[in-house]
Amino acid sequence: MRRFYLFVPALLLCLASCMKENSPEEEDFDFVSPNGLYVVNEGSFGSGNSSLSYYDIKSGEVENNVFYRANGFRLGDTGQSMTVHNGKGWVVVNNSNVIFAVGLSDMKEKGRITGLTSPRNIAFVSDTKAYVTDLYDTKITIVNPQTYQVTGWIETEASTEQMIISDGYMYVNCWSYGTEILKIDLASDAIVKRIKVGIQPCSMALDSQNRLWVLTDGGGWEGNPAGYESPGMSRIDLSTGEVDAEWKFDDYTSVSDLTVSHDGNTLYWLRSGVCKMDINATDLPSEPLIPNSSGQTFYSLTVSPSDGDIYVGDAIDYSQNGKVYRYSADGTLKSEFSVGICPGAFCWY
Repeated sequence: MRRFYLFVPALLLCLASCMKENSPEEEDFDFVSPNGLYVVNEGSFGSGNSSLSYYDIKSGEVENNVFYRANGFRLGDTGQSMTVHNGKGWVVVNNSNVIFAVGLSDMKEKGRITGLTSPRNIAFVSDTKAYVTDLYDTKITIVNPQTYQVTGWIETEASTEQMIISDGYMYVNCWSYGTEILKIDLASDAIVKRIKVGIQPCSMALDSQNRLWVLTDGGGWEGNPAGYESPGMSRIDLSTGEVDAEWKFDDYTSVSDLTVSHDGNTLYWLRSGVCKMDINATDLPSEPLIPNSSGQTFYSLTVSPSDGDIYVGDAIDYSQNGKVYRYSADGTLKSEFSVGICPGAFCWY
């Protein structure tokens, strides 16, 4: 599970057998909607049953297991994230140590990147260079997306998670047991600054004023080697590289999935529901915009770049197929649809 890796030891097993099995006849897809949403479903950790779903915003129709149905084999163990670049979707499968490149309209595999330890996210520097973060290795892997080959590494001294590019630099959070944001020069692939924030920066967002917001989860449990504190929010002025504002939540409650609206003026994150905050606010919100209701397990979050609607993945009990809820910007439920097990990440087409 995405937010429970700190409690589960890595499975150092070859999971190729989870990706190959008796397969159905391969299907043809034609996703032509310019406002489609891909959902990366993690599956059950160690079971090799992660999957991809596709939701057409205009029609409201959803297609599940599209990678499996298009290619005749499963993604593998623990689908982590998906990024769009150069007409392809790049799907990171964490515990199977692979990144698949697929056609956006047909879901057919175009290539794959292997030789990774525990990949989390991929970010593209150029058409010939991309960075891959890693949970269980203290380096960022550099790859060539055109050849699908590993070309180098950046030693980080810590595990790495999310990446955001701004003004020639990559900003990377060190989530697992970490307390830093790394600033990497994209030209030299060198770490030029380490910015100290709270314990375990779990997610980041860049606002319209070129400020980097960092959500910290506080460590998760009292025995964490990195420490234990209330979750919080930090704001970094990228012109100086310094933290210029910090907030702490009143008590320890799980936080995750910091994201920002398309115009960069509104922040959203998960904490006992969906929280919403203007980037110029001086205090954290006292109540969530969309509170968790009975039986819901809000697990992932995204905001539509076209209409501002809020999409929330519900993992339910982490073993049955999950749901995605679609809310308007004011928090009104508009619709819901079923997806695969443990919807953990979204990607806009």
